[in-house]
Amino acid sequence: MSANHPPPNPRTGDEGSWSGPVAGLARLVDGLRRDVDPLTGLPGRMDELAEVLARLSETVASLATRRNAGPAPTWLFAPETTDETTNLLDDLAAWLGAIYLRYPDGAAALPDCWLWHPDVVEELVWLMHAWSAAYQGSAASVALAGDWHDRQRPGVVRRIRQNHGSCSRERHRARPGRPPIPTGRPDLPSADQVGEIAAWWAGARDTTAPEPAEPVSEGAWT
Repeated sequence: MSANHPPPNPRTGDEGSWSGPVAGLARLVDGLRRDVDPLTGLPGRMDELAEVLARLSETVASLATRRNAGPAPTWLFAPETTDETTNLLDDLAAWLGAIYLRYPDGAAALPDCWLWHPDVVEELVWLMHAWSAAYQGSAASVALAGDWHDRQRPGVVRRIRQNHGSCSRERHRARPGRPPIPTGRPDLPSADQVGEIAAWWAGARDTTAPEPAEPVSEGAWT
């Protein structure tokens, strides 16, 4: 290049200079920054969601470990020990709250006195283990899950509705002076009530079951 034609100044806006590409890159970076700014709070929300999912996974894994340890237990022939029956009802109550009551037809058909009907408890116990077999462990499969949704769960819901759909805790303790029991979605029994039923079933299942607890306020049970 001759001395009469010096090289272009890279800081000028002439064609072939650096300022054009650099300015375009700067505009691109500014645009990306504006797009990303609204997402600055997303990592925190993702961390919260991850924490919730981790707790749920631990709960499900704990239940699965106990249920997948061997053949599905039966409530009708449960061992006559309070520890065994309490563990079984604790597992069932946790599974009902996490899975079964998520389905509107199941919640609507389940009477609030289900715990006092051994045949209903038996239906729910085997359905819980069928769900576990369909969704957890090495033998879990889409086919088993489909059968659980299409045949097993609806069958249990139908039988509970047909056999006990009109029953209630009030009918189990129908005596003059008792206040009516609130209706609606069945409440899970309290830990004390679960323990009482577990002890009765373990040691005195051929006698009359303990009466349901009276509500201390609307929708609350002791």
